Parts: sequence; structure tokens; C-alpha cells
Amino acid sequence: MSTTALLQAHDLETFYGDAQALFGASLSVAEGEFVTLLGRNGMGKTTSVRSVMGIMTPRQGRIVFAGQDITHLPSHQIARLGIGLVPEQRQVFANLTVYENLVATAHNRLNQREPWTLERVYQLFPRLKERAGNLGANLSGGEQQMLAIGRALMTNPRLLILDEATEGLAPLVRAEIWHCLQTLKTSGLSVLVIDKNLVPLMRLADTHYILEKGQTIWHGSSDSLMDARHELKDSLGV
Repeated sequence: MSTTALLQAHDLETFYGDAQALFGASLSVAEGEFVTLLGRNGMGKTTSVRSVMGIMTPRQGRIVFAGQDITHLPSHQIARLGIGLVPEQRQVFANLTVYENLVATAHNRLNQREPWTLERVYQLFPRLKERAGNLGANLSGGEQQMLAIGRALMTNPRLLILDEATEGLAPLVRAEIWHCLQTLKTSGLSVLVIDKNLVPLMRLADTHYILEKGQTIWHGSSDSLMDARHELKDSLGV
């Protein structure tokens, strides 16, 4: 894993109308790093992701991706720079088949040497190949999550962001998603994950960030988090 920062978000202040949601949140993801955003519900995790993706524009702070200031760029330009998002509600195209969902936005703008192709996604998630002709609306929650991850990978991102990676999924499906994320980490892809399942995250992640009331209150390695878990219990909501 490189120590070169791929994504840096500094002192973000983001608002919903007049209501402030982020009060100086910061995080960083290095090339090839697996990073988590942790914290109780409503503490600013999703707002941080929306700020990074250009879905919301911070009033203060700065976001830099691959050396470029993206703070005020629209979301479609940010995606083209190489950030793939698996959103909280998955947002698969309900009226398109699995195959159509995967190829609809597929591209390799960054000319990756080993790009994600349909066959690679089907190898990662064999169930998607089995369901290739089924509409997105007819998939289970777990299958939709696999499809959302596969669709994001087909854009060949440099950074993959997953908001609530395994929320509401059955244990066997969760295990499949964690195995997928381990595979992506091994491949060297940079990953930023929001999730509440600490045990697999502690095994996978290089760095954790904890948000509380829109502020980054702690960051460190899995070993450091294990050592501090009792002091941070309330902030983690576990």
C-alpha cells in the first residue's frame, strides 16, 4: 500500500439548508488503502460521502482527489475522475436487467491496465451471471447490493466508496460482500466503507475514522481502535 494520499477531505462544513451537518470533518485515503467511516446514526458519515461525491457542496473546507481540487465540481465530473459510489439505497435501475445495469455506465476512461469487465464482475459475483436477464426490481436486497458494487466497478474507479455496505443483509450475503471487499483490497483498489459491523471491518481496514456530531473525533489503525474500544464505545454505538 502506498502512503500517497489519493483522497483528502479537510475541515468540511456542510449544511442541509440552514442546518449544519458537518463541523470540520476530515479524512484521508491513500493509494491502495482500505478506510472506514464509523459512528452512530446521524453523525455525518453519509453527509461526508455526499460532500466528497459532489452531491452536496461544503460551505467550508477542501476536498482533493488525485491531486485535483474537487470541492466545487459537480458529481458527474467527480465520478469521471475515478470515484465509484455504492449508495446507501443501492439505486439500481429497476427497469433494466442485471446485464443492462452493468453495461449502462461501464467505461475505462482512466485506461486501467486490468479493467473491470462483465466477465470479471461475474467471477466476483456468480449470482449476477445467473440472474443476468432479471430486472433490477426483481432482485433480492443482497443481489441488488452485489449489482450496485458490480456497476460501480464497471466504471473502473481508483476509489470505491460504499455507504452501508452490508446494512439489512442476511448473514450469508454479508459474508459474500466481505469476501468481495477482501478481494478488492488484495487487488490494490482504494476503498472507503461505511458500515456498522466492526468485526470484519477491524480485519479488513488499514485506518478507521470516527465521526461524532459532524466532527472527526478519532482516527487510527485497527490495533489502536481495539485498544481504545472501551473509551470509544458510546461514539461507535456498539
